Amino acid sequence: MTQFSLDALDLAALLSSRVCHDVISPVGAIVNGLEVLEEEKDAEMRGHALALIKSSANEASARLQFCRLAFGAAGSKGASIDTGDAELVTRQLLADERTQLNWSVPRVLMSKNKVKLLLNLCLLADGAIPRGGVISISSTGEEDKIAFKIEAKGTNARVAANIPSLLVGEAEDASMDARAIQPYYAGLVAKACGLDVTVTSEPELVTIEAKPAEAAAAKPADQPRSAVA
Repeated sequence: MTQFSLDALDLAALLSSRVCHDVISPVGAIVNGLEVLEEEKDAEMRGHALALIKSSANEASARLQFCRLAFGAAGSKGASIDTGDAELVTRQLLADERTQLNWSVPRVLMSKNKVKLLLNLCLLADGAIPRGGVISISSTGEEDKIAFKIEAKGTNARVAANIPSLLVGEAEDASMDARAIQPYYAGLVAKACGLDVTVTSEPELVTIEAKPAEAAAAKPADQPRSAVA
């Protein structure tokens, strides 16, 4: 593994690709539904098409609102974001029958970067349980000493082997794509917040923690920084 860095233009381009990837599927479904409405005369089929358009539009909106907070400026000139807004966009993003969200972060105004980090860690947790399960999100401490803990429980819960390395800015080669950019970006945001992120795995459970760097450094030397199933 080697330390990896991107210039600002490449980072922006890859994050933009990631956002486009997230919304292209529901937008494509909306287009398909509209085509059916134009061509189909059967009332039942038109009803199915309208339902598809509605659900896909809701999904696209949820993904865009989440990305706006997780990657963007959130339309705010201030330095803080309401964690209640973060909970709302996360619940909208995970609004399906496969995933249950337990949110235990107090509603407060929190610095933008810490909220962005929390949301990016939620994305990692969601990706760790592709078959669905339970995601539990909590925090301890206050602004300067805050720590986050996200647990993803589900069948075959796991993270990709390269994610812990990407979180600390390391890559196997000198290339980066839209799939790898999100954990890499999460690591950049964590560093800007003065937090260290660790990922641990055990059967049916992935735990992601972000703690102040000095607290992480105080762990016993024999405790691994991260482990992946």
